[in-house]
Amino acid sequence: MREYLLVMFVAMATTFLLTGLARKIALRYGAVAKVRARDVHKVPIPYFGGVSILGGLIAGYLVASSLPFLGDSLQVAHDARAILIGGVVICAVGVIDDLYELDPITKLAGMVLAVGVMIVQGIQLYWLPLPGGILSPPPAQLAVVTAGILLVSCNAVNFVDGLDGLAAGVTTIGAGAFFTYSYLLNVEQNLDRATTSTLITVALAGACLGFLPHNFFPARVFMGDSGSLLIGLMLAASTISLTGQMDPNAVPYEVGGSSLLPALLPLVLPIAVLAIPALDLTMAYVRRTKAGRSPFAADKLHLHHRLMQRGHSHRRAVLLMYLWTALIAFGVVVLGLLLDWWTVLIVVAATVTAIVLTTGLPGRSGRKLAKV
Repeated sequence: MREYLLVMFVAMATTFLLTGLARKIALRYGAVAKVRARDVHKVPIPYFGGVSILGGLIAGYLVASSLPFLGDSLQVAHDARAILIGGVVICAVGVIDDLYELDPITKLAGMVLAVGVMIVQGIQLYWLPLPGGILSPPPAQLAVVTAGILLVSCNAVNFVDGLDGLAAGVTTIGAGAFFTYSYLLNVEQNLDRATTSTLITVALAGACLGFLPHNFFPARVFMGDSGSLLIGLMLAASTISLTGQMDPNAVPYEVGGSSLLPALLPLVLPIAVLAIPALDLTMAYVRRTKAGRSPFAADKLHLHHRLMQRGHSHRRAVLLMYLWTALIAFGVVVLGLLLDWWTVLIVVAATVTAIVLTTGLPGRSGRKLAKV
């Protein structure tokens, strides 16, 4: 655990220090977020925060590769390097988009390239956990499923990146949830604790934490597409890599008498982690296509926009999105690994609290909180 904490700290410190430099470079080359009708910021904000996040991830990987515990695993080193190479490609695509505003097809082609680079190097699903057992389709079919998951994750995080600190905070929570699951499962079942999923998720959480002081409301720098596409890819790839390093037969289908199957969590948890961004993405697709517009046509009807329309302030809307992400992601982890009456009670109580905080504002209290 100490090595993981060190990796997180290094990624966090590196990202924090690099973000100031990235901001200056963005201003120099005119990579700024102009104020548009659908935006909530009032003045142009520089991009390139994603470059500093990538720098933090690379720094965390370099430190981990020199440590006696994480550095001794050749598979972790190979898989983490493959994921980061894909990250470099997609971050480069995002930088070009931040500078020149690529059309949707060109941007999608760049994302497919990054995903393909990772799959060619072996980062893909190798089995699917199902209630009746383990399903192992042909590798080509699993590669297609993997590509779909990675692309959806990239776009989901990109869609949710609409308020200061929102994407970075949601990703921090999601990465923390999956790190908690994978580490505790390995400890409980006496499996190898050095895995790519734990390494990438802890580095990702650290990098996003290092970026948040610059990005939380009022933001001084945005991550841009170079960041949102990157962290979406890292989050999904780290969870997918788990199936390449874990023997499905080594994971029992019941832990502590629980009726839930912990072996299902590698499949369920990524969905839970990305539940809020994926819901926003799905709603936007349905809303726009139903109106006869392109799914890529931007609007101001995302979940975070709706929260602000209800009277929530910018900060409160972001914190509510954090709350729902943590509730869903960590709720799945807790109920999956430790299902008992008191854990169910805690999750239910947290859900009721989240509902009250989300819906109980409009009217007089909404006006007061909008000034926060």
